[in-house]
Amino acid sequence: MSRIATRFQQRQQQQRKLLIPFITAGDPQPELCVPLMHALVEAGADILELGVPFSDPMADGPVIQRASERALAHRVTLRQVLEMVRNFRQQDSDTPVILMGYLNPVEIMGYSHFAEEAAAAGVDGVLTVDLPPEEAAPLLERLRKHQIDPIFLLAPTSSEQRIQQICDAASGFVYYVSVKGITGSGSLDIDAVTTKLEQIRSHTTLPLGVGFGIHDAASARAVAAVADAVIVGSALVRQIEAHTHEPHQIIPAVTALLGTMRQAMDGN
Repeated sequence: MSRIATRFQQRQQQQRKLLIPFITAGDPQPELCVPLMHALVEAGADILELGVPFSDPMADGPVIQRASERALAHRVTLRQVLEMVRNFRQQDSDTPVILMGYLNPVEIMGYSHFAEEAAAAGVDGVLTVDLPPEEAAPLLERLRKHQIDPIFLLAPTSSEQRIQQICDAASGFVYYVSVKGITGSGSLDIDAVTTKLEQIRSHTTLPLGVGFGIHDAASARAVAAVADAVIVGSALVRQIEAHTHEPHQIIPAVTALLGTMRQAMDGN
């Protein structure tokens, strides 16, 4: 059983919903990434989603686009991101780590080499936003060889056929995008999310995580009531951006926001 599946099973037994924060690796400076990852776990994160900086992050809104730009200004590469995960693993062998990014850097490294290096570093899941399941078989074969879960996105507009196709290809969990559009856009309609999750659950027994549109304790609590995991990105990255010129304030600001979400999800 993968680390991701194990974590979902543990939290289900504890009757606790998972909290999955997203940050961009190397934003605003590479040396902050690993300490921030550890701080997020201490603040209540169950799984970490680590963005691989990319020059054209088409699914991401301006907030996360700027995070990629800040990281790329330090020339952060996929290999460096894997090294960050490796360093994180020196102190934390339990918390699952998912890489979220785009296919181009993976293709440049090569599917087999990437899967080997990711597994050796301690990566548990990979979400490549621009890789549709119809074209994913070569990468999925290599990821599964190394017990790495492929994570896929479903949208409010996904058809029954598309839902089944994604659920058949995914493992670990399925990531439902709760709003139409890019990260950081739109407002959360919890009734619509609830209806769509019921539809998705008719196609899979995998846990369902919900992201996009979650920005505070109230929205995290609302999503936790209907989903297995709450995924939050732009709201945290905004805190990083707000303190770019005072980096010693980043960890306190980000963990304070995440902590309020954790408390709300736990009913505190």
